Amino acid sequence: MCDSPGVITNIPAEQVERHDCPKCQAPAGSPCRTAAGKVASSYHIGRFALVPALKAELTVKTPADRHPGKRWTQGAPAPQAPDVVPGAAIRLGYARTSTAGQELQSQLDALARAHCTRVFSEQVSSRVKERPELSKVLTLAREIKTAAPHQPVILTVLEMKRLARSAAELMTLSSTLQADGIQLELLSGPLQGVYDPHGAGAIVFAVLAVSAEVEREGIREKTMEGLEAAARKGNVGGRPSVMDDDKLAVARARHAKGESVTSIAKGLGVHRATLYRHLAESA
Repeated sequence: MCDSPGVITNIPAEQVERHDCPKCQAPAGSPCRTAAGKVASSYHIGRFALVPALKAELTVKTPADRHPGKRWTQGAPAPQAPDVVPGAAIRLGYARTSTAGQELQSQLDALARAHCTRVFSEQVSSRVKERPELSKVLTLAREIKTAAPHQPVILTVLEMKRLARSAAELMTLSSTLQADGIQLELLSGPLQGVYDPHGAGAIVFAVLAVSAEVEREGIREKTMEGLEAAARKGNVGGRPSVMDDDKLAVARARHAKGESVTSIAKGLGVHRATLYRHLAESA
């Protein structure tokens, strides 16, 4: 399925098939395969990203002559391409906000300016243990390193807090990057730059982790101090109650006359559960 040995080709499929696939273990000379044993409709990212001219592509389709969707069979052996020249780093970007309402585009723009090959983004709190897109970017980085151990791979983020909230989480991530030989790049902050998690880089990871946690604790302390100061002045933090004494008095009078809670709540513009709770508390 691949071109003749020694012949340089510009056909994407033939360039890709000069590499083994780190995801499905398809050997050089064969298309990628699915878990069901079929010819995949597209080549796996970790494979085509090894071709310098293709690493910025979002997808590389399997040609029709490879019969995508049909039963996979191994193609004729083909000479493997030499490893990608070290120094041509592959950057994989990751962006995250805690909620869907927070602005994400500025992170995406920064990652684009950093020339990331692929960008993975999600809007999920770092308190949530399962972050699918973070798992995907780490998996892809491992696949590339498995296929080309000497290929530099960099996980790029705008700032450290996009990855985790605690020192323990960040150190766990550091251990993962160390084991897989993946570098970390921070695009902003006092330690902006690219860090190798080995040697001196491991110390930087530890400092970043502790600094991030200290910063969060400082914000929490200031918030609590502000709430306590407001309470001493008679102001209570948080959302104002939708029920006041006047509304409650009206609600009790109407309820005493036999009017339904649903009707009263609708008339006062409050939630039925809220009205039930206040009526019970004032009984």
